[in-house]
Amino acid sequence: MPALTLDQAQTIISAALRHARAGAMLPLAVCVLDARGALKAFAAEDGTSLKRAEIARAKADGALALGLGSRALHKRAQDQPQFIAAATAALGGSLIPVPGGVLIRAAGGEIAGVVGVSGDISDNDEACAIAGIAAAGFAADPGEG
Repeated sequence: MPALTLDQAQTIISAALRHARAGAMLPLAVCVLDARGALKAFAAEDGTSLKRAEIARAKADGALALGLGSRALHKRAQDQPQFIAAATAALGGSLIPVPGGVLIRAAGGEIAGVVGVSGDISDNDEACAIAGIAAAGFAADPGEG
């Protein structure tokens, strides 16, 4: 399993937040987990609404647990709501199937970690995660395919 360093996780957060500010988005919470699901880094901007940290973490947890970016989980929730409900229960409620949970892929395609972002509309949350992952030199997998 490829290692995600603290420096890389902090780069992801900084770049994600820069992307958000450049787009005049609402305040964000950004959560970076390593491939094991351990919290590597977290930041919440001033003015972030209550519980955004938990939502960002649940986007990340769900994507990592199922090995699918949360955009794919969103589609699956529409097509197979019973499966997503069962998976959410199995994860203790920590699965939010909307865009914003993006897998971090290493050069060989292995999962190095995941980013969860919450605070703006889900598509913008996802765009910020992708920008952060790219800035750290990884490939982003939002679950489009």
